[in-house]
Amino acid sequence: MTRKETGASFDIYPLSETAITLQFGTMIDMDLHRRVRTFTHHLEERPFAGFLECVPAFSSVTVYYDPLRVLQSEQTSGFSSVNTRSAYDIVSIYLKKLVEKLTDIKEKPPRAIEIPVCYGGELGPDLDFVAKHNNLTTDEVIQIHSSGEYLVYMIGFAPGFPYLGGMSDKIATPRRSSPRATIVKGSVGIAGSQTGVYPISTPGGWQLIGRTPVELFCPNDTNPSLLQAGDVIRFKPISLEEYKEGSA
Repeated sequence: MTRKETGASFDIYPLSETAITLQFGTMIDMDLHRRVRTFTHHLEERPFAGFLECVPAFSSVTVYYDPLRVLQSEQTSGFSSVNTRSAYDIVSIYLKKLVEKLTDIKEKPPRAIEIPVCYGGELGPDLDFVAKHNNLTTDEVIQIHSSGEYLVYMIGFAPGFPYLGGMSDKIATPRRSSPRATIVKGSVGIAGSQTGVYPISTPGGWQLIGRTPVELFCPNDTNPSLLQAGDVIRFKPISLEEYKEGSA
């Protein structure tokens, strides 16, 4: 599919026969992402017939739907006066109308979440490297990392893995030249100018500076991912004893 439509401040196009993407921009920008979050919340509160889910990213939202249910509901969902020919037409009209209303919608206040982290030692084997790379002490790295406020832009890569914005360039560090075969879940790492938390054990090349006892991904829960796009998180330094108590 190549069909693409441009609105006043967004592009909308089919990703597949069951998904539509709304692109609000091409940059990693807090204002753009604020529009993404506002649109996502508004759609989830006012879903159309056939809506399955929406997945926010840095500057876009992908909406998944059931084409058959969309077509079956056309006569009873307010679309009967519109000359539509496909499920894509029906859904895109609905979504474009929602975008037009965004300026009149108040943004939901973000959730504030504190994540305890035990820095250094066997739980953060790359803390010394991060410090030396940036001509800092390990205590300074911990202070800079834990004093920041981080916006969750999106969840991806691995189940529950948060893509965070807001890390100071003072502690930016390249990825490891040789990725680890396994990184223990809960590990907190740095890669370039990004920081993140591994919610499950997985291979990876980030520089590990600590670990949290908090479970970020619980597959049996109704909402398996602790973090969601739009959350604001802070890291709180804890001792090894506190980490062990939290992991018990």
